[in-house]
Amino acid sequence: MIRSIIDRLLESGTPFAIAGGAGSLAAVKDRPLQVPAVFVYIASERSAANDRITGILQRSGIDISVVIITENLSGTDDFEAAEDIENLKAYVRRKLIGFMAEGLDDPLEHVTGELQQAISGTIWFEDVYSSARYLEEQD
Repeated sequence: MIRSIIDRLLESGTPFAIAGGAGSLAAVKDRPLQVPAVFVYIASERSAANDRITGILQRSGIDISVVIITENLSGTDDFEAAEDIENLKAYVRRKLIGFMAEGLDDPLEHVTGELQQAISGTIWFEDVYSSARYLEEQD
């Protein structure tokens, strides 16, 4: 699932220099080795009650976080980095809204976006997308 989302974000014409999952993001201290960067991981899962009288069928909602990191490479105009993050957010949203990621049963929907940090010329922005898969009892 995460691999298919990352592959979608890295299709021809991507603005991202690097991409990865949760493990790659955890390795980033102050800034990634290259920017702009994007990291994708499952942020949360929550399952609904069983829908069947016999057997089990549950809808499991999944929130997927997409962390975008960029910086103003010129070092002279902080507004450039802010404009860059807006362009990157728009790119990610165009690619992911309505996308059927591998292993999911519903298309991705945008839920929320939030600035995570802006420090030393680097901007970290997190978008959250929601989808679901259906869990079924196996005999």
